[in-house]
Amino acid sequence: MRYTHGRGSMPQQTTKTRMIHARIDPRLKESAERVFSEIGISTTEAIRLFLKQVELYNGLPFPVSIPNAETTAAMTEANNPAGLNRYRSFRELRDKV
Repeated sequence: MRYTHGRGSMPQQTTKTRMIHARIDPRLKESAERVFSEIGISTTEAIRLFLKQVELYNGLPFPVSIPNAETTAAMTEANNPAGLNRYRSFRELRDKV
C-alpha cells in the first residue's frame, strides 16, 4: 500500500492503471470518436494505442515539424477564400495551368 499526499493520508491500494484527464475541444472529440467507431475501437483504446506507439518509437510515432515559409504562405492563402481562384470545371482549371 502507498499513502496519498494531501487530504487525510489514507492508505490506498496501488492500481494497475492510471487515469488521464484532458480537456479537448468537443468538436474534435466527436470527430475523432466517429473515426474510432468506424474502425471499431474506443477512445480509451485509441489513446492506449497512441501511448504504446510513443513507447515503441521512443518519441512521437509521426514526424512533427515547423512548416517552412512556402508551406506557411500556402496555408495562409488557403484559409483566405477571397484570394482563391475559382473554376467552373476541372477542364477550365487544367486549361489555365
